[in-house]
Amino acid sequence: MNATAALTAQDALVAIMVAVSASDEDIRTAELVKITSTVNHLPVFGDYDADQIGKVSGVVFELFTQEDGLDALFGLVRDALPERLYETAYALACDVAAADGDIAQSELRLLEEMRYELNIDRLHAAAIERGARARHLTL
Repeated sequence: MNATAALTAQDALVAIMVAVSASDEDIRTAELVKITSTVNHLPVFGDYDADQIGKVSGVVFELFTQEDGLDALFGLVRDALPERLYETAYALACDVAAADGDIAQSELRLLEEMRYELNIDRLHAAAIERGARARHLTL
């Protein structure tokens, strides 16, 4: 799979999760576990081949090396993902960002860009973010 290949809707969701994880140039184990767990347990990934995660990750990494790679990534995601799953994509991204207990500035910037690119209502985004924060708190 190359950076110009069309993504499936499930690939697009994986790409969003990988992009958030890679945005701080430090893909942490907790983030990888969260991505794998999400793919293995959520109904939207019911018939998804988990071996695709590596291929989709390669596409994201390749795009991140290009000058307009982030714009290209969002274009691929919008082409592949039904609009009704935009908030799902944002929720998955927030979960990955929160998975390691530390949200880097680069992750926050990518989430902000994602809200804009996927036209996520600010109030809905705040609720999604609060849910992710609540799910990933530690004692």
